[in-house]
Parts: sequence; structure tokens; C-alpha cells
Amino acid sequence: MAKATGNIGVSRREFGLLAGAAGLSFGLMPGFAGRVLAQDAESAASVIQGKSGEMLIHNAKLGVMETPISLLRQHAHTPKEILFNRLHFPPEGSSAWQATTSAPGREDWVLRVDGLVQRPREVSLADLKAMAQEKRVAVMQCAGNGRSFYAAKQKVAGGQWKNGGMGNVEWEGVPLRAFLEAMKLGPSDQATWLTAGGWDQPPTPEGSDFAKSYRIDDAALDNAIIALKMNGAPIPAVHGGPVRLIIPGYYGNMNVKFLTTLLFDAAQSPSAYQSMGYRVPLNPVEPGEFGRNDYTLENSAPTYAHKIKSVIFSPLPEDNPKSGAVTVTGVAFNDGTSPITKVEVSTDGGATWAEADIAPPESPWAWYHWSAQGTLSSGTNVLMSRATDALGNTQPIDGLSRWNPRGYEWNGVEHLEVATA
Repeated sequence: MAKATGNIGVSRREFGLLAGAAGLSFGLMPGFAGRVLAQDAESAASVIQGKSGEMLIHNAKLGVMETPISLLRQHAHTPKEILFNRLHFPPEGSSAWQATTSAPGREDWVLRVDGLVQRPREVSLADLKAMAQEKRVAVMQCAGNGRSFYAAKQKVAGGQWKNGGMGNVEWEGVPLRAFLEAMKLGPSDQATWLTAGGWDQPPTPEGSDFAKSYRIDDAALDNAIIALKMNGAPIPAVHGGPVRLIIPGYYGNMNVKFLTTLLFDAAQSPSAYQSMGYRVPLNPVEPGEFGRNDYTLENSAPTYAHKIKSVIFSPLPEDNPKSGAVTVTGVAFNDGTSPITKVEVSTDGGATWAEADIAPPESPWAWYHWSAQGTLSSGTNVLMSRATDALGNTQPIDGLSRWNPRGYEWNGVEHLEVATA
């Protein structure tokens, strides 16, 4: 194995400090502050070098921005210039290199495998590049995508995402299972959890480092890769380069950026981002019944696999459609566990429905493009779409039934108002 240089890896003792949850209030953390900026306040390119000026900024300090659907629909694989973005800590000081769509150029990168293994080891970037690589085309989606739609019941704090907190991306890297076998790690029988840790660090010593945990027997890990490329090029710094864990079909926060550590342990990480953040209540809640800081491992579940979802790509309001016959197009996706078998479309607010034609996806986790015929009346029309998979999972007519205090996992039936020209 090539000699690793630099000091990016962390020791197990240091990795054990990923708790930092004491005294932490998610209501006060920068990542959950929900500071929404007007689009004309700052351009996306001045926040993240290389981003399109048409991106919609939710939080400039953390580089939180989403993609207008009019841009998203133009590409089979979402380019780095318009892919949505979400950083958990401000890219300033020693982290300033993250604020660009250029590759980070960190050839000294080290991935440390530690914990309940026979022998901890460090793997250099050169080592990873020399291993067999595989591609995964998968939807990358923020767990808060669609958060703004929950405001119909009660607005929740955080970036008010519409549907642009997603993209269809081709990743390439080393299959996780094959990597672990090649390392001959021999995890202990007591190791039931695998925790991924990122290089990015909280702005204050009291903050919690970013770490996410997965059960070792989670079938989703069979498809995971230690990614080195995005859309055929080195992963941009702002999107987690040079090394990112990709678990197809999982929400974006579970795909840890700036990957530096894989830790085998008997328990999941105490990181606030695992134990309190990115979780949804196990039971339905109403506004005021469940506080933003009431989440525990016992009363909530992590935002792991994508809920089935569909998004209308055309016609959009800005397309100025005319009354009469119309072709409605869009995409659907889920966690890849079962194929999407049906997409229903309505152009009259749900009074009547037509079944769409669905094109085969590039992979189980990629966009399913669909199209359906309908009719637009003169005036305002409400377009709707609903996807269903082979297991019977479908989008709820009332997405507000899954309202939660952090506005995660929105997948209600798609509604879009368009007025005819």
C-alpha cells in the first residue's frame, strides 16, 4: 500500500469525540437557522465559485442553494454548476477550499479504517484510485427537499426548498463491500455499526462533528461506493471531494462528504447529526406536539431511504402554455428497492387521471422519466402527479399527513399551478 502523506486521518480517540451533543440546540445551529436570503442579495457564483448565477440561494453562509426546475430538466446527469448544495459548516478559514466546484486537488488525502477491526489502517487517495471502480447513477436529494410545502399546515425553520434540492448524478468509485474485503479487516462480531466521518469541522469547539451511522447488515451498503468521481470527473470540493461515501437511494446527508474515517463499532455514533439531527418522529405529530430538540434514538428514525416521489418538469408556469392538448412530463424516483410501475397524471386538479408512459431508468436509483397527455383549460390549471412502485408504495394525496418539525422527507402528490397564455 502506498505511503500516505499529510495528517487528514483521525485517530479513534479523536473520532470518539464526534458526540459534541451536550448543550447543543438544533434550533440555534447555523445549519438549522433557516436564514433565507433574497435571490438578488448575493449571486450563487459569489457564494460557491463555479455555481450558476441562476441558482436559488437559501443560506449564503452555508452555501445552501437549489436548482430551478427549468435548469434541472435540461440534463440527463445534473452538472456540477447547477447541482443543489448543502454544507453543514461555513466554508471559511481552513475549510475555504470547499467553496468551489473545482476539484480540491488534495492528493495527500487519507481514509482511515478503525474501530473493532483486527488492524486499523490508513488508505491513501492513490490506493483508492488503483482499486477497481464501479459507477452508480443515482438521485442525490436533500432530506429537506420540498420543505416549503409543509407550510400549508405550519412553516418549519430551515431552507424553504421547493423541488430543486435534488439532481440525477453519475458517481464512480470503489464498491464499499469489495473495499472492506480487500483490506482484510475482519470486523469483530461485536461490530454491528459502521460510522462514516467527514473532514469538515464545526466552527466552535463545542460543536458536533458530522458523522452518520449505518447497520453493517444494511442491504443498502451492498450498493455503496467510496466515490472518487462525479459525472466522469474528480468530485468537486463543494460536493464532497476528493472522497465521498455514496449510498444510492439514500438522502444526501447519509452520503458523507469529505470522507476521512470508516469506524466499526458496537453502537451508532453519538454525533448530534446522527442522534438528534436528520430524524423524523416515529409517530404522526401535529405542530406544537414535538419540539425540534425532542428527537432521540427511541422516538424517531433517521432519514435513510428516499420516499417515493414524482416531480413535474413541464409545462412550468414560465413556459406560458396554451389551452388545449398538452404533454405533461416529469421524473419519478424512490430508494431503488422496487421498480416504479405507475405514474398517474391529472391536469384538472385530481378530477380525472391518466396513466403516464414511463421510460426505463439508467439504474434502480435514477430518475424514471415519464410523460402523459392531458388538456389545459383557459385560466388556471392544477397539474398533479403520483408515482407508485411494485411494492405498492405511493405518494400520499395529503403530504401534510407527514408534517414534522424539521420538514423532512416530503413526498406528497405533486401539485403545480399553471395559467394558460
